[in-house]
Amino acid sequence: MIAVDTNLLVYAHRTGYREHRAAQRAIRKAASHPGGWGIPLACLSEFWSVVTHPSCAGGPSSPRQAMGFLEALRAGGALFWAPGEAFWTRLAQAAADLDVRGARIFDLQIGLTALDHGATQIWTRDRNFTSLPGLRVFDPL
Repeated sequence: MIAVDTNLLVYAHRTGYREHRAAQRAIRKAASHPGGWGIPLACLSEFWSVVTHPSCAGGPSSPRQAMGFLEALRAGGALFWAPGEAFWTRLAQAAADLDVRGARIFDLQIGLTALDHGATQIWTRDRNFTSLPGLRVFDPL
């Protein structure tokens, strides 16, 4: 199962990025993966925050455009994953065990949610994504 990180969603949605077409191809490839694919809730929220922000490069997307993009992904087979049972306890323990500091806690949240839903890899352009045992970090672009 493949998890897709926020940056690929943003690139696939926004035509002004040089990564746009490659990100669209990557998402199509994830959608055809026999094990399935999904997007952690934190990535959905972060995507919305980025593309609708008033200072977004190329101008912000409207809430309807952002919603339409995400609904098209869902129609294409994407699962939207919420954190699992006792999430905070497991997040805090993993952060302590892996010595996660600062903003990397957000990667850990995304990765842990993905693992909870059976993902074995996360596709991201983030070269510094905080990895977790059992979740391979992969740049599909």
